[in-house]
Amino acid sequence: MRANYKGALYLSIAASIWGGMYVASKYALETVPPFTLLFIRYLLASIVLLLWCRYSKVSVIPREHKWLMFQIGFFGYFLSAGAQFVGTKLSSAHLGAAITTLSPVFQSVFAVFLLKEAASRRQIASITLSFVGILIVTDAINTLKTDTFNVGNLLFLMAAALWGYYSVLAKKVADTHPVLRITTWGILLATVFAAFPAILELGSWDTAVLANRLVIASILYLAVVSTVAAYYCWNKGLALLNPHQAGLFMFLQSIVGSILGYLLLGESLSIAFLIGTILILLAVILAFIQPSSPIRNL
Repeated sequence: MRANYKGALYLSIAASIWGGMYVASKYALETVPPFTLLFIRYLLASIVLLLWCRYSKVSVIPREHKWLMFQIGFFGYFLSAGAQFVGTKLSSAHLGAAITTLSPVFQSVFAVFLLKEAASRRQIASITLSFVGILIVTDAINTLKTDTFNVGNLLFLMAAALWGYYSVLAKKVADTHPVLRITTWGILLATVFAAFPAILELGSWDTAVLANRLVIASILYLAVVSTVAAYYCWNKGLALLNPHQAGLFMFLQSIVGSILGYLLLGESLSIAFLIGTILILLAVILAFIQPSSPIRNL
């Protein structure tokens, strides 16, 4: 399988997993505070990843790019996820979905400045087309009109920017470090960072909920599927594709989430959703067509 199609497959798997994350983890999200859930999720994922590294004979601690690898863990896995959690608490999940769709746009901008990865006219067109599609899918225009802009929305914007930044950093170190090390080291650092805010939340919830089978299943899904599997697939895809192409696959997250909401939660799908989905899929196809000459100055 050619590298670009292989990369597309990895990124599609990651985005699909994240699209179904809310449906599969709703019980944990309703009963466990955000940073506590983030800490438990990353702690369990760290154990799995360390065992995987041991089995694969991959060293965990990086000898090169230590500052970049630190930033991946802090900005990508901890701060971006934390900002999104707190933003949801202060604002609304629907508005968060609309604002965080800017992640691929930030990813392309950072790629130009940090990787000197010029975007072709086709790639710019595909990013624009997919962004229009996701605005339609999430009904972002009406959401932005009806919701009051607050601090939570600024946190959503920060989460989107940090995710784009992390993705470009992961691409930058992919030629030097195996994907398993990038994923494991980043998650280990994020686990440490999440520990302190989790301690502050200790008195705000009932730890007895951890005996609930549905909560346990949700946490395991978050740790093993949406962290270990999804982050590995995302980092693997980033290593195989240029960042302008890779960012487009984040738009699939909202599509999958909407479809699962329809199938499992009885939510409705509108004509606007179908139109937006078609635009996003066309944008992904366009991005994989032989690119035109790059634009050096954006």
